[in-house]
Amino acid sequence: MTAPRRGGRLTIMTDTASDIRVAFHAELAELRDTVLRMGTFVESMLERAMQALTAQDRELAEEVHRSDDVPDRLDLEIEQVAIRLLALQQPLARDLRAIAGCLRIAADLERVGDYAKDIAKVAIRLSGEPYFKPLEDLPRMARCAQEMLRLSLRCFVDRDLELARQVAAMDRGVDELWDRLRDELRQSMQRDPQLVPQATELLFVARYLERIGDHTVNVVERVYTIETGRREPLA
Repeated sequence: MTAPRRGGRLTIMTDTASDIRVAFHAELAELRDTVLRMGTFVESMLERAMQALTAQDRELAEEVHRSDDVPDRLDLEIEQVAIRLLALQQPLARDLRAIAGCLRIAADLERVGDYAKDIAKVAIRLSGEPYFKPLEDLPRMARCAQEMLRLSLRCFVDRDLELARQVAAMDRGVDELWDRLRDELRQSMQRDPQLVPQATELLFVARYLERIGDHTVNVVERVYTIETGRREPLA
């Protein structure tokens, strides 16, 4: 905005409201980027935790266990930025949904990181004993959960509602594998009580993966709410 000449000089005045809006959207974009970084990291945690479990790699499992502070730190950073935007900018409508959605998505991703850490803890406990049967369905279940997570992050970036529905539908496959693994491991424990300790640990892993699927559905449902303003179950 240009002010009138005073004493032969031209004074340039800043459009303060416009500058504030530009700064707001820059910080909102940074918030979304941090959520994406968090999601990418917990996806890596899950992949490495399952690698450690399958290969009985104690060192890798311990590395995953130690890395849990990263999503916790990112979660705190997201919370602080979101609170600052809410307090100082008083956003309305879609911007408000975007900030609230980032907070909720970060909470779900933090839980995924916790479950990846829990899988790593199981890998540490089982690293010194042979498996009573080859691990086949658990890695298959993990690949499905990881693919859901990867696609949910793409959905978040692209704001793709059709992809959100596809990711939610994939959770049925994770649930089916959970049901089958639960029954198989219970039957193994009934047949041979000596298998109870190890089978129980593997049952925990299957349950963690099933919960990761649920949290991933939460992520795409948050994306749907951000974009439409409606809360609808997609799964």
